[in-house]
Amino acid sequence: MAVAAMSAVQLGSALTVPLFDQLGPQGAAGLRLGWAGLLLFLFVRPRRRDFGRGDLRACLALGVATAGMMLFFTLALSRLPLGTASALEFLGPLAVSLYGPGRGRRVWTASAALGVVLLTEPWHGSLDALGIGYALAAAACWAVYILLTQRVGDSVTGLAGLAVSMPVAGVLGMLVATPVLTSHLTWPALWIMLALALLSPVLPFALEFLALRRLTTSAFGTLMSLEPAFATVIGLLVLGQTPGPAPAVGIACVVIAGIGATRTGGRPTTDPAEAPATS
Repeated sequence: MAVAAMSAVQLGSALTVPLFDQLGPQGAAGLRLGWAGLLLFLFVRPRRRDFGRGDLRACLALGVATAGMMLFFTLALSRLPLGTASALEFLGPLAVSLYGPGRGRRVWTASAALGVVLLTEPWHGSLDALGIGYALAAAACWAVYILLTQRVGDSVTGLAGLAVSMPVAGVLGMLVATPVLTSHLTWPALWIMLALALLSPVLPFALEFLALRRLTTSAFGTLMSLEPAFATVIGLLVLGQTPGPAPAVGIACVVIAGIGATRTGGRPTTDPAEAPATS
């Protein structure tokens, strides 16, 4: 289920790229967020009594982080290959793992730093600074998303927190997307984005929730560290994006840093709500 969740996230991202010409990155991301928020709210139907004092504020903040994560990552995809964008975005959860409570993990910082250098290839002088900036902004949002998910997951049972945060993200996404969608949206594109919203993020969140009932947080985190590698493979198969030698090694360095940091640290509890989720 964890592998299927990663595959769905990256496949959903890859299948969104061809719609950029019609909807633009903001329109595509906003429409996916809007559909996902509506679907999760209708499926879960959160109740006010599910939330304690301060939980709703945390869910609102989580919704803002979710919207930023998805919007910035989609903007990065419009300028960078899927594998590169995914590896740079993964620096967010990697930073949370490296610099969270515990010892013995910061040794993996060197591998992550080397990965970033190889991914961006500054010696070529053809760096897409804006694309890298978008990916790093998505990484920062993902880091905040993980911390807030842990906060919400510790106090709100089931998917109720997600059923509040995703509609918030959907509203924000649609606000950003509306200027583009008013002149470019068609009925076929609307239904395609509904299908893509089901593929990602609705399906991955549900699969991760079920997977975390059966896996330790360490095992789950190790699997999630492979996500940039999944992105590279799907980018190759779906979009025909073949990474050069340096970016390929850079992605491997980021994956190794993620696995190393996860296996040498992490939260001691195995509460399913406490493991990081994906974009």
